Amino acid sequence: MSSGRSFGRHIRMLRKARRLTQEILAERSGLSADTIRRLEHGSFSPSLDTLKKLCSGLDLTLATFFESYEVGELDPSESLRAVLRSRTKDEVRIVMSVVYSLI
Repeated sequence: MSSGRSFGRHIRMLRKARRLTQEILAERSGLSADTIRRLEHGSFSPSLDTLKKLCSGLDLTLATFFESYEVGELDPSESLRAVLRSRTKDEVRIVMSVVYSLI
């Protein structure tokens, strides 16, 4: 598999982990939906500015983005934080009560 496609799959995995559509990620990132599609397809190499915008839309730092790319997945605590960022306060409270009941 080409590195572009692998990179694109990683972007798609991060987006889907946050339950974002390409259009919503584009809006949050300040990028076009077509740019998100092309990134996920591995059609071009993004500039640093594009990567910064993408990471902003994913609520990640550039460092976390590249660390997760090298490892192949996000650290579980970072993954949980990313999921919770897109939830309401009530949903976060419910999740926290479930977590506390399990530990």
